Amino acid sequence: MTSSLLHIYDHYLYALVALGGTACGTVAIQWFVTRSRWSGWARSLRGVAPPFINIIGVLFGLTLAFLANDTWSAHDRASNAVFREADALRSLLTLSGALPEPLQGQVRNAIAGYGTASAAEWPLLARRQSSTQVPERADQLLRLLAGRDVASAASPTVQTLMLNQVSSLREQRDQRIGLSQTHVNPLKWLGMAFLGLVTLLSLAAVHVENPRAALVAMVLFSLAAAPTAAIVLIQGNPFEQPSAVSPAPIAAAVEGVRAAPVLER
Repeated sequence: MTSSLLHIYDHYLYALVALGGTACGTVAIQWFVTRSRWSGWARSLRGVAPPFINIIGVLFGLTLAFLANDTWSAHDRASNAVFREADALRSLLTLSGALPEPLQGQVRNAIAGYGTASAAEWPLLARRQSSTQVPERADQLLRLLAGRDVASAASPTVQTLMLNQVSSLREQRDQRIGLSQTHVNPLKWLGMAFLGLVTLLSLAAVHVENPRAALVAMVLFSLAAAPTAAIVLIQGNPFEQPSAVSPAPIAAAVEGVRAAPVLER
C-alpha cells in the first residue's frame, strides 16, 4: 500500500526533495566557505569573474525551461484529447439522427454509456490507472455501429463517419491514458539538480571574499529556482491535482446526448 502511494504521489516527493535539497545545498556551501576547516582554502579561490555565472545560469535556465515545456505540453495534449473525445461524442449524436427508432435510441444509449464510463475514469487516471469498463463500452458501441442493422438503416457514408468517430474516441482515450502514465524522469532531474548545485557553487566562488553577499546571491537564486522546479514537478501527471485536466467536456457531451430529442425520419 505504501509503495503504491509513493508511486502515485512521487511528484510531490520529488518537489519536496527539490525544495529541501536546494536549502541544504545553500546552507552547506555557506558553511563550507565561512566555518569549515577548509574555509581558508575556499577563500583563496577568489578572482572568479562575475560574468562566469552567466554561462552556468543559462545552462540551468534552459534545462529547466525544457523540462517545464515537456510538462505543460503534456497538459495541453491531455486537454486537447478530452475536447476531441467530447467532440466525437457530439458528432456521433448528430449522425445518429439518420437512424430510425428503436435503433437510434440504442445507439444513443451506447454513446451515453461510453461517455459516462469515460468521465468516471478520472479518479483512476489520477492514480495512473485505467478502467476496464471504458474499452468494453467502446467495443460495444463499435459492434453496434458496424452491425447489419446500422448498415441497412443508414447510408454507407453515414456508417463510415460513425465508425471513424468511434475510432477517434478510442484514439483520444488511449492518448490520455498514456499521458496519465507520465512519470518523472530521474536522469533528467538529476541533471537539473547537478546544474543547480554548480550554479550555487559558482555564486559562492564569485562572492567568496564577501560571505554575506555570497549568501544573499545563493538565497535569491534558491528562491527563484527551487519553487519553480517544485511547481513543474507537482504537475507531472495532467490528471492529478492541483491542476488536473477536467472531464467536464465529456460530461457535458453526455448530458447533450441524454437530453437530445429523438429525430423522426
